[in-house]
Amino acid sequence: MASGNAIRGSRVGAGPMGEAERGESAPRARISFWCSNGHETQPSFAHDAQVPETWDCPRCGFPAGQDRDSPPAPPRTEPYKTHLAYVRERRSDADGEAILAEALAKLRGEI
Repeated sequence: MASGNAIRGSRVGAGPMGEAERGESAPRARISFWCSNGHETQPSFAHDAQVPETWDCPRCGFPAGQDRDSPPAPPRTEPYKTHLAYVRERRSDADGEAILAEALAKLRGEI
């Protein structure tokens, strides 16, 4: 003999969710965006919403614009710099030689 809930397999709030329960949806417009790889994306916006100039492409991640012939350029990524590269930006070779000579003299006990 079954006991417990009279309605089995359902939960509170379960059921068909139609526009009758949710209300009317806002009128929408689909806007096309193109990235530099030629991918087209068509997100939908409410008619009264402000459409952004760029949109991130879901396929490659590059920025996409509304002009198919001239999409925005992909972002330029800077290569990883080592500590030595940063030191070379700040000091010349002559400065490096002087610092090395001073350090070697200190190690040898000449200073």
